[in-house]
Amino acid sequence: MTSFGVFWGIFILILLLAAGKGLENGIKQGFGDIATNTMFMWTRTVTKSFDGMPKGRRYTYKLGDVADIRNNVPNLRFISPRNQLGGFNGTNNVIRGLFTGAFDVYGDYPEIIRQEPMDITEGRFINYGDINEKRKVAIIGEGVVKGLYNFGEEILGSYIKIQGVNFMVIGTYKKKSQGDNSEEDQKQIYIPFTSFSQAFNKGEDVGWMAITANDGTPITDIKQQIIDIVKKNHKIHPDDERAVGYFDLFEEYNRVESLFTAIRVIAYFVGIMVLLSGVIGVSNIMLIVVKERTKEIGIRRALGASPASIRAQILIESIFLTIISGMLGIGFGALAIYGINSILDMVGPVDMFTNPSVDLRIVTIALIILVGSGLLAGLIPAQNAIRVKPVDALRSE
Repeated sequence: MTSFGVFWGIFILILLLAAGKGLENGIKQGFGDIATNTMFMWTRTVTKSFDGMPKGRRYTYKLGDVADIRNNVPNLRFISPRNQLGGFNGTNNVIRGLFTGAFDVYGDYPEIIRQEPMDITEGRFINYGDINEKRKVAIIGEGVVKGLYNFGEEILGSYIKIQGVNFMVIGTYKKKSQGDNSEEDQKQIYIPFTSFSQAFNKGEDVGWMAITANDGTPITDIKQQIIDIVKKNHKIHPDDERAVGYFDLFEEYNRVESLFTAIRVIAYFVGIMVLLSGVIGVSNIMLIVVKERTKEIGIRRALGASPASIRAQILIESIFLTIISGMLGIGFGALAIYGINSILDMVGPVDMFTNPSVDLRIVTIALIILVGSGLLAGLIPAQNAIRVKPVDALRSE
């Protein structure tokens, strides 16, 4: 019963760490495979007059902005200008035969697949041949396929009409994202940026940008340089904080990482405190054991037992109690995690919580801690045992 405290401590520690990991996996899964060292940048209304230009005006990014950022900001891996129909710009009609649907249509460069990864299930993605020759080709998501095609129909080589312009389908994709937007992520259409500009009369306009920095250089560190170039090109006051809209994914990802670091620290703290209470209980019962075995210890000492053998007896018993109870705690913790994962598999994906687990290294460290705890728990009782004098021990009742 005393060793139950050790069992409960290690069991709680494993469950807390597994729950934290499950929550971490669920949150990070929301990011998908997207390049986390990325920022997305769009235009907003200018709030300060500057250099003869009034406040309250709207402006549009140009391809020249993209070139200036690429040429003047170091450590950039990708910079992808993008245009979009649908979404925040309103709905658009996509037609194929008798089928009609409203989908987001993106004009993109090939690099976007490295920034927003997707699995190409058939055909291929946009390449620079499509960009340079302004080919009217499209890559469509599985949601678009379901909306515009009958089951079993040939998709590659077919045509869809986007706002009256025909595009040939050259590929299909599937994204791994989950959550509220997972279904919408499969209902997108990607076409070459140059074809988009030509077909929908966008000229040099750029709706927004996806910018990824090199590994080892946080996009947060060079974000201001990018914003300053845009402000200079469009005569925006340097102190106008609202004119340039952006979302720093790296910064948000780091906040999530910090949150889960804190959760892990709390889990370790709570689990170790519960475990410590169990170890103290073992130490307490071993003190009682030594008291009850006073005569036995006296007889052994009288027959020539060394202090080391007496100490070893108490320490081995203490370690045995902690290791056995700890192993049971680990075993029951593993069964609990297995049960939780089985339930999650039956009910399907759950937002914000996926695949709770504990690293094997943590279990190994826990076992080492248990051995150390057993030694500590038995150390004081063992020292008390070897201080017993044979004559006094034999006299005790």
